[in-house]
Amino acid sequence: MDELKQQLMDKLGLDEGISQQAIDMVLGFVKDKLPENVQGLVDSVASGEMPDTGDLLDKAKGLFGG
Repeated sequence: MDELKQQLMDKLGLDEGISQQAIDMVLGFVKDKLPENVQGLVDSVASGEMPDTGDLLDKAKGLFGG
């Protein structure tokens, strides 16, 4: 997320605090639109972790009743 924060600062002229608030707001919005069983993936990706792809596929299947 540091790269995104830097882009917001450079391209929009936002300070670091406002950039972080914008990122947090967007992540919260996205998480609210997802089923609970995949919301943790947003946190994992946002923190720079790569989720286990098997786990990701299982959760995606669950979204579609599979």
